[in-house]
Amino acid sequence: MKAIVIIPGGKGGTLELRDVPEPKPRPGQLLIRVKATGLNRADLYQRRGGYPTPPPANAGALIIAGLEAAGEVAAVGEGVSGFQVGDRVMAMCFSGYAEYVAVDHRVAVQVPHKMSWSEAAAIPVAYITEHDALITNARLQPGESVLINAASSCVGVAAIQLAKLFGARPVIGSSGVTAKLATLKSVGLDHGINYRDENFADVVLKLTDNKGVDIIIDQVGASQFPDNLRCMALRGRLVSVGRLGGNDSTINLDFLALRRLSLIGVTFRTRTMDERAEIVQRFKSDVLPALTDGRLRPIVDREFPLKDALAAQEYLASNAQLGKIVLVV
Repeated sequence: MKAIVIIPGGKGGTLELRDVPEPKPRPGQLLIRVKATGLNRADLYQRRGGYPTPPPANAGALIIAGLEAAGEVAAVGEGVSGFQVGDRVMAMCFSGYAEYVAVDHRVAVQVPHKMSWSEAAAIPVAYITEHDALITNARLQPGESVLINAASSCVGVAAIQLAKLFGARPVIGSSGVTAKLATLKSVGLDHGINYRDENFADVVLKLTDNKGVDIIIDQVGASQFPDNLRCMALRGRLVSVGRLGGNDSTINLDFLALRRLSLIGVTFRTRTMDERAEIVQRFKSDVLPALTDGRLRPIVDREFPLKDALAAQEYLASNAQLGKIVLVV
């Protein structure tokens, strides 16, 4: 089969289209004939050797890029229930930049009938991650206020839509491009803040009558951490999803205690397959109905053919996109 493999080297490595062995489904797995695969910021780190990859099947085996995929079930491993050959599915995975990928059937999600392959490929990482952050970890309640940093990223768009779906009010987002913030109002953003033009914490405090926001979904990290804290409400919850702006910051522990704040870190890198399966089951229950009936729909910014994966990643690194970049297989 054809697949995009990671070639280590200077300047963060590169990607190449290669012929590699087709995977075989092990017990409990589905073999998916991939139709589309989504790009994620972690793909850039993976190419540079800074993000976990699956262990090679043998010494010297090539590492296939990619962390999610959508396609048709091509084969079913022993012990699998609930799926059959021909089903349309999407899933978080390793080795998604390929014509075929094997996944644990417990993390596979049925693709709604009216959803395109590119839309389906835009769902797994962003929407499952943000649902876990916003609903499971931040415990969003209807009427609570939410601030979403990096609002125009693929995870930011998902967070906006999910916050609105679950009754957040207001939904506030920050970005460095005013035009992107204007577009995001059509998917649920109530207030957009260009952090390059004004201090987002000052604006948040003004919007909330100096109360601050109940929940912050943070994809940025250290560079915005002090201002994040400053605009959190009493008993506010900050969920750290990404750290594009750095890993290290400082905190006034007295402020933390007096405001009774909760700082929560989330990642899939340290979760077992059982834990991942539980998260996906909650996602299916809470979110899949809204994807099926059209209340939620991802934004696909641009499609690239599989062979142009490196160009797609360079476009992702440019931050020009709004929403998801997809490789069509």
